[in-house]
Amino acid sequence: MTSTATPRNSVSDLRQALAQRILKIAATPGEHATTIPELWLYHRTTPTPCYRASYEPGLGVFVGGRKRIILGGTEYVCDGTSFLLSSIDVPAQSQIIEATPKKPLVSLFLKLDMRAVREVVSQEDQLPGNRSPHKQGLAAGETTEGLLNSCLRLLDLLETPEDIPFLSPLVQREIVYRVLRTPQADRLRAIATSGDLSQRTARAIAWLRANYTKPLRMEELAETARMGVSTLHHHFRALTTMSPLQYQKQLRLQTARQRMLMDGLDATSAAYEVGYESVSQFSREYGRFFGQPPIRDIKALREGMHSGAQNLEESRA
Repeated sequence: MTSTATPRNSVSDLRQALAQRILKIAATPGEHATTIPELWLYHRTTPTPCYRASYEPGLGVFVGGRKRIILGGTEYVCDGTSFLLSSIDVPAQSQIIEATPKKPLVSLFLKLDMRAVREVVSQEDQLPGNRSPHKQGLAAGETTEGLLNSCLRLLDLLETPEDIPFLSPLVQREIVYRVLRTPQADRLRAIATSGDLSQRTARAIAWLRANYTKPLRMEELAETARMGVSTLHHHFRALTTMSPLQYQKQLRLQTARQRMLMDGLDATSAAYEVGYESVSQFSREYGRFFGQPPIRDIKALREGMHSGAQNLEESRA
């Protein structure tokens, strides 16, 4: 397995080494899949407007640029010293606030294998007791020497594909271990613990994500989670800062926006596709959520994307 040339003597050296490795692999701006199925690399060179994004269970490690994520009333600002742990599927507001061709936003995202997480958590007695209560589905922390080193070793594996099937799961387990040694571990620990109410709430969230176009019946959702309706409401709001109905509405509106922006659907088609029975209700809720009616919003987004592409071309010229 090939080692990086940059000395790994300090946390700042490690952050720089990880940024260089990511930019070497993801040389062009954008989102890059890798030969490790759970690993994605990001290289962004322009700020973005605030947009809605869903965070699946995973770990984001940032080594350049700045990004702001808002969940409910809580704001998380991730810069080149940060990691973001998302322990459950949550919709949030996201915005790249600092990124240029010379100083890009650089990060990696590792989708968590919850079975492996549970195996590591099962050895809880061997881990230091560094706990702080954290109920929401997101948690941000400062990258450590151990976490950065394990991320570098994961990237090293991309140079030796034959080693990935055997060594990648081992390195990913170490990454989980490193997160469990930070003050942000409780969010990951809670969702991984068998029988925990957070895990039951996760079942409800998974059901909603798979069935967001269907009418929502709270009794059916509570039965899926094996919880009472009032208990589900309480824990659902604690994790996502919203009710199940609000969560479903956000999923519908975000999906409709994406279909209009990326696939060219008109507002009426998008509304019916995501489960609305009334186009006027869709337009009202869309305007309240995104700040303007669908047609104006999509037009503004397209103009912003076109302007960003022009600026990038000019910076390369």
